[in-house]
Amino acid sequence: MFGVVPKQLWSQQMVPDERNLVTWAMRLLLVEHGDRLLLVDTGIGNKQSDKFFSHYHLHGNMTLDGELAARGFHRSDITDVLLTHLHFDHVGGAVERRAGDGALRPAFPNATFWSNESHWAWAMQPNPREKASFLTENLLPLQESGQLQFIPRAGRWAHEPFGDAFPGLDIFFADGHTESQIIPVFTRRDGSRLAFMADLLASSAHVPAAWVMGYDTRPLLTMEDKEIFLGRAAEEGWVLMLEHDAQSEACTVQQTEKGIRLLEKFATLP
Repeated sequence: MFGVVPKQLWSQQMVPDERNLVTWAMRLLLVEHGDRLLLVDTGIGNKQSDKFFSHYHLHGNMTLDGELAARGFHRSDITDVLLTHLHFDHVGGAVERRAGDGALRPAFPNATFWSNESHWAWAMQPNPREKASFLTENLLPLQESGQLQFIPRAGRWAHEPFGDAFPGLDIFFADGHTESQIIPVFTRRDGSRLAFMADLLASSAHVPAAWVMGYDTRPLLTMEDKEIFLGRAAEEGWVLMLEHDAQSEACTVQQTEKGIRLLEKFATLP
């Protein structure tokens, strides 16, 4: 998770256990606007084999269905699912195995699933580095269902691609971790801005530009992505929601003489 960053540095931020493992989260974002309900990412899901899951030491008792129910919703209420990218820990929960015959089908029957053409093509013909992260059982059922749609990409940013459905939502396309990863930036009711960081910023410890993951396919592009995005986040005071940080749900950043650095981190979303 920290690539070539020396352990003596990253372990001051994230303390590993005796197996050199660190606890991570798979945190999702639910956005309500009018009669639309948008879910950003879907987690790892539960349809893989016990052997598959054994590699990741899953623990905890939180579930997507339980968290939706606690907020008065059901997965059938979801109108839109925004997939930041198609690695299994982000898209696995988008497809479920039907009881009885075991057929694979979208887990959100009334939702449109949103990706982009560049990333979809990248995932369907994966490079050797990412092949194990792009699982056909997570992808083909979405395509075959007719529920998959693409957000056009013409540059770094797509402004309000959903129009009135989700006004004030902009998208940044980041290319270092994987091709055309979607980073959504929302305008909240109070006018503040909230970015869902996916794998552009895995945790609050990853804020310095050079702290990139070993999973990043093009680390120099990750550094460029972070400098562009976090520079604007610092300038405009955005809250950054962290998908994988188990201790902090969000953070803010600031510009310093040494570059972008952490300003504040929050146990719960401010």
